Amino acid sequence: MPDPRVGEILVQPDELAHRVRELAEQISRDYEGKDVLLIGVLKGAVFFLADLMRQLQVDCEVDFMAVSSYGSSTDSSGVVRILKDLDASIEGRHVLIVEDIVDSGLTLSYLFRMLGGRSPASIEVCALLTKPDRREVDMPIRYVGFEIPNKFAIGYGLDHAERYRNLPYVAVLNTP
Repeated sequence: MPDPRVGEILVQPDELAHRVRELAEQISRDYEGKDVLLIGVLKGAVFFLADLMRQLQVDCEVDFMAVSSYGSSTDSSGVVRILKDLDASIEGRHVLIVEDIVDSGLTLSYLFRMLGGRSPASIEVCALLTKPDRREVDMPIRYVGFEIPNKFAIGYGLDHAERYRNLPYVAVLNTP
């Protein structure tokens, strides 16, 4: 029986695969001849990061950060907590923050400032999804997969209370 909480599909699996390939091609061109450090923001970006990294044609490494601004709510608290920091220094490195979704921009703004203070050679953002209508902080997002409406998204790594990450598409969470 289908889960009634899984609503309208916003991005189909074939659209995800196609756009990830396009983003990887663009990133590979932009970082040609450079080592890039991909920083995956746990847990939501894992699916996107893995698919993206396999498509890149440049030397790259990966590290992870875990941050929390939602808990089990569907609205960001605006307070960012670092649950896991990077394992390695980013000083002098070309850093690409890989995010599942940019909603208000508050979490990303915090990460951008914090990581920028660690003296990377460059720092850019690649986000699978953005919600322009929700943006509270104007952030430079160099690589964008899809713009979606202001609805709570689940699937392809995005969750609600740790559920629905395994959906092969991005859908809207139906709320009671």
